[in-house]
Amino acid sequence: MTIIMSNKIINPFITISYAGKEYFCDRENESKSLISGLENGRNITLISPRRMGKTGLIKHIFAQIEEKNKEIKCLYIDIFSTSCLADFVKIFGETIIGSLDSNSTKAVNKVFSFFKSCRPKITRNDVTGSPEFTIDFAPSESDATLKEIFEYLGSTNKTCYIAIDEFQQVTYYPEKGTEALLRSYIQFLPNVRFIFSGSKRHIMDDMFNSPQRPFYQSTQMFSLKEIDINDYRVFAQNHLKKAGKEIPDDVFNSLYNKMLGHTWYIQYLLNVLYSLPRKNYDDITTATALDIIMQEQEESFITYCKLLTVNQKALLYAIAQDDFVKEVSSNSFIVKYSLPSSSSTRLALSYLVENELVLETTNGYRIYNRFFSLWLKSKSRNYVVSL
Repeated sequence: MTIIMSNKIINPFITISYAGKEYFCDRENESKSLISGLENGRNITLISPRRMGKTGLIKHIFAQIEEKNKEIKCLYIDIFSTSCLADFVKIFGETIIGSLDSNSTKAVNKVFSFFKSCRPKITRNDVTGSPEFTIDFAPSESDATLKEIFEYLGSTNKTCYIAIDEFQQVTYYPEKGTEALLRSYIQFLPNVRFIFSGSKRHIMDDMFNSPQRPFYQSTQMFSLKEIDINDYRVFAQNHLKKAGKEIPDDVFNSLYNKMLGHTWYIQYLLNVLYSLPRKNYDDITTATALDIIMQEQEESFITYCKLLTVNQKALLYAIAQDDFVKEVSSNSFIVKYSLPSSSSTRLALSYLVENELVLETTNGYRIYNRFFSLWLKSKSRNYVVSL
């Protein structure tokens, strides 16, 4: 719903990508800590639930770093869509190759001469005219191509910061030893620092904190929390004020708490509020915006439910009613919501967590999608279970 026309932001509450520091809320301490870690030669593991703002934070600090020092190259790679090592090598290679050199013919020729196991292809961007590289290689050559990419990285001697988002995805690859392979190259790159970002805490924690794993204690661990309510309120009120709009402290606080402080859901709700033809927002306006969102997404929510078993739907509904549930398999919770046996409930919970419908937090379990949770809360148990 964020609208950009002629490079001008029409709605300041960005819900996609990164539009610059003016539209980025706070995270000053987190930014300083991450930048300090990179500048002092540490690789970083950044963990947070999806849509908490880690991608925006990475792009925010990269923008600051490159503005401060033009000689440092910052690269962002999202591997969520990858399912094997060949997928990773292709995305990784096409991001890296050519990015650390100039656009000169000499530099381009260097790239072509460097790689033996794959065939780099070059095209020109229609807008900028700069070269863009793709690589073509046989899946059987994935290991060799990956080795050449890392050797290319090391050969440039240029300081480079690389963020690999959704890094836990490598644990699902069918190839055995992918973690060890990556670690064997990464540890010998003195000019390159990495941010390994992930949303599945239990997997990321195990990858970087288990003595049996290749990346054991090789990074600075960093967990991304909710933005402080006071900082977020000032950010929102300042942008609204520029447009002649106003949201009182208590109304924003209620909005923030209803979204449980989860960045993207707050941002999306503010985005919809901003689009309404109102100058002063109250709780009724917030409720109207929420209704608009839930009506837009209702078909998706119904589809989610139809893909679940009766036990999974019953548990999902029960968790939504309480917002946070400390002990899902406790007798009191099971009796309260007429759930099946504790073993069946634990089995349902395992599926919901693995498929990111339920999030495990330090406060307990909650529905991952906050809008979905509120939609579930607004329906009857019989309606949800019967879907």
